Amino acid sequence: MIDSSTRDLGRRGEEIALRYLARKGYQILERNYRCRYGEIDLIARDGDTLVFVEVKSRKSDVFGMPEESVGRAKQRKISTVALHYLTEKRLHGRRARFDVVSIVTTSGEEKITHIPDAFDFVR
Repeated sequence: MIDSSTRDLGRRGEEIALRYLARKGYQILERNYRCRYGEIDLIARDGDTLVFVEVKSRKSDVFGMPEESVGRAKQRKISTVALHYLTEKRLHGRRARFDVVSIVTTSGEEKITHIPDAFDFVR
């Protein structure tokens, strides 16, 4: 079970990532897109490319960087949700990629790491 402080950290991280990507010129299309297969934190457009974004936040890097927690199983789940989104919106054939944005907040400072094209589609 996720406690409220972890949930709050996640929400703050998504907001930081959203602002960061918007400043970089990404158009945010969806936030917390949910379907029966799971959830994608952010869906954006970078030029003519759809970008499915996984956001990971931590209070420190003591247990590793947040992006390291996006393993094969998580990639498969995100891929499945992305395929559902493309089908639902009739966007098959569109260029798409998977990005990871990780945020480490220590002493009131945020370290943002953006990894474009972090992984390929996983079946």
